This record gives sequence, C-alpha cells and structure tokens, in this order.
Amino acid sequence: MKRINFIFATFFLITLGVSCKKNNDAVPVIPTISTTQSSALTSISATSGGTITSDGGSPITAKGVCWSTSQNPTISDSKTTNGTGTGAFTSSITGLTPSTTYYVRAYATNSIGTAYGNQITITTSDPKVYIAGYEEISSPTIYSFAKLWTNGQLTNLSSAPNYAEAFSVFASGNDVYVAGYESSGSINIGKIWKNGVATNITNTSRDGMLSSVFVSGSDVYTTGYEANGNYDVAKLWKNGVATTLLGGTNSDAYGYSIAVSGTDVYVVIQEAQSVNDVVKIWKNGTVTTLSNTNTDAYANSIAISGSDVYVVGSERVGNTYVPKIWKNGQGTFLTSGTNDGEAFSVFVSGSDVYVAGSEQIGSTSYARLWKNGVMSTLSAGINASAQSVSVLGTDVYVAGYEYGTTNRPIAVYWKNGSKTQLTNGTNYAGAYSIFVK
Repeated sequence: MKRINFIFATFFLITLGVSCKKNNDAVPVIPTISTTQSSALTSISATSGGTITSDGGSPITAKGVCWSTSQNPTISDSKTTNGTGTGAFTSSITGLTPSTTYYVRAYATNSIGTAYGNQITITTSDPKVYIAGYEEISSPTIYSFAKLWTNGQLTNLSSAPNYAEAFSVFASGNDVYVAGYESSGSINIGKIWKNGVATNITNTSRDGMLSSVFVSGSDVYTTGYEANGNYDVAKLWKNGVATTLLGGTNSDAYGYSIAVSGTDVYVVIQEAQSVNDVVKIWKNGTVTTLSNTNTDAYANSIAISGSDVYVVGSERVGNTYVPKIWKNGQGTFLTSGTNDGEAFSVFVSGSDVYVAGSEQIGSTSYARLWKNGVMSTLSAGINASAQSVSVLGTDVYVAGYEYGTTNRPIAVYWKNGSKTQLTNGTNYAGAYSIFVK
C-alpha cells in the first residue's frame, strides 16, 4: 500500500511540474497596440502615437507610427521611432506635403514580429502664405500703406495719410506679427502689428524703424534702429524692452535681421563707420565683425541651422557690389563680381541653403534665387528683385517686385518659379518679406 501511495504521489508531482512548466513557457505572440487619433495638424506635420497594452510575452524592441498616401502603411514606409517598452507614446509626424491625405498606423515590434494598430486618416491643411510690404498712393496726397497679404487677401495695417511700410512678417500659432514703421508728422515710429493691431516700439519723439521680427515661444523679438539726437542706434527689443546693440556715440548703426535659436539671440548689424560700412553680428551681448573693414559691406538677413550661422548681403569689390553669403564667418561671393548685385534673404531647409536677391546687368535688374550656390532667374517684367525667400516642404516661395508696363514696381511672389501679382501696377508697391506655414 505504501508503494502504491508513493507511485501515486510521484505521478502527481510530475504531472504538476509538467503543468506548471507549460503555463510558464507560454509561446510569445506579436504585441497588442492601438493608434492614437491625430492632433496639432498643420500643412506639413501632425501628432499621433499609440498605446501598447501587451508586449505579447516578448519585450518591445521598437515602436512608433508609420504613414503613407496608400492605405495600410508599414514600417517600410515613412515612420517614427519612439523607443521601447509598453504603454502610451506620442509621435511627431513631419515632412508631410500640404493639402494631402495620409494613412497612419501605430506599430510595435518584438522578437516575434511587428503588430499594427488601427488605421487613421489625416489630411494636411493648405499652407498659409503671409507677405509683408507696401503700396504707395499718390492721390490726393502721397502716402503709403503698410500691407499684409494672407494667401493673397489684403490687410491694410496703417492709416491714411501716414507713410508706412512693413518689412518683416512672422507667424506663430494663430498669431501673425509684422514689423515696420509708420510716420507721425515728421517722425517715423517703429511698430509691431500683431493680428493687425499696432504697438509703438520705438521712441515716439525721435525717428525709429523696425526691420525684422522673430517669435520664439511666448517671446517676441524685433530689431531696427532708434535715433538718439546725434546718431542712429541699433537696438533689440524683447517683448517691447529695448537693448542697445551698437552705435550712438561715434557712428550710426542699424539692426537689419534677427534670429533666435534656443537661448541664443542673433542680430545682424550694419555700422556706418567713418570710412566704410561694416557688417557685424551681435550674439547674446557679444559683437563680432563679419565683413572686410577695408571696403563697404551690407547685410540684410540672418538664419540659424543647428550650429551654423548664415548671413547674406553684399560687399564692394573695386566699384562693384557683389552678392555674398557668410557661413560661420567665412564669406563666399554668389556671382563672378562682374555686375552689381545684392543678397536680401537667406533660408535654410534641411541641408539646402536658399538665397534671394538681385543682379544688375546693364540697365536691367534680374530677380535671382540661389540654391546651394547655384543661381536661377525668376521670371519677371522689365526689372525685378527677389527680396525674401521661404521654404515649406518641397515648395519654394519668394517675394519681391517687378516693373510692369506702367514703369511702376508691382508687388509679386513666386511659388516654385511661378509668379503671382499682388498689386496691379497702378501704384508703386513691393513685397519685402514672406513667411509660409
């Protein structure tokens, strides 16, 4: 009897051990995941993500979202990589094309394979094209409107009979900022228009002007100049609070362009010294000379990409002003130097550097666009100039002006080389700045 009980007990333990082993060695499967509905949708980006509720018995080695213009995208298509592990995650979808429908799925990968969440659909919005400039009215008196065009729709920022111009535009979220000036009697006052509402920035008792505006987070930066009674002083304003950059004692100085990268603030300055005009960069309180001090130079625009700092303008060689770009202080001429020219704007998109400007050949001015140093000519009327460039996705936008049959400048912009007129040539007009989002 004892032997029978022993055999039974042994059989029970073996059976229990086998049963436990089977439960502990469950075969892994692919993960379980769902896709998060999209948010923060723009013309070129969106936010999505997913939630992994089970790793399938094997650790998650990769997760993210994938997307395509075709249904049921996979990790062979465009995708994000958002680390490892289970739970919820958020993905930023970038590099999209405006006005396009995409299909999106979250994915999760373990040792068994890749699982996909439910498919969602997103459609990117149409791009918003903001252009700042002016139009002069000659009757009954001569004055000029500071103007903002949004997808071709005009807003007059200033009031008659004041003279005003808008030199720079920047859009952040739902807010649009424009920098320029408006006259008050014999005094020009630097102003910021936010969503069409003007704020005086410079001293209203002395001449001033704003040439550039940049928004970083909740902070609004602008630069230009303000007269002190003897000289013009280059200044930076952050949320309306002024910082003197250069000039005011023995020279005139002007802030022409501003850019912000993280905690670093850059302003490109032109200083009119006793002999020559000199280009300088102000960065967080430190001023560095950029151009050759033995000749005249002009600066119009600055752009920051990573650790690289780009400035464009021109420098005189003999009697010719030659368009020039400086990258991290090293200058490169954009033309052979045979003809006068000017670089007015620089924009960096990925690894590509775009410059807008003009070149004078004989009696004709040509609107020029350089991409990585290679020049192209924008179609235009009798004379033209490219004043500003902006890139969104694969589309290149340029703002400027051309002269029509009335021999008056017409405000225009080009998208991928195709021209659109903003004014009709009845009045003098121009487009100085373009911002696309």
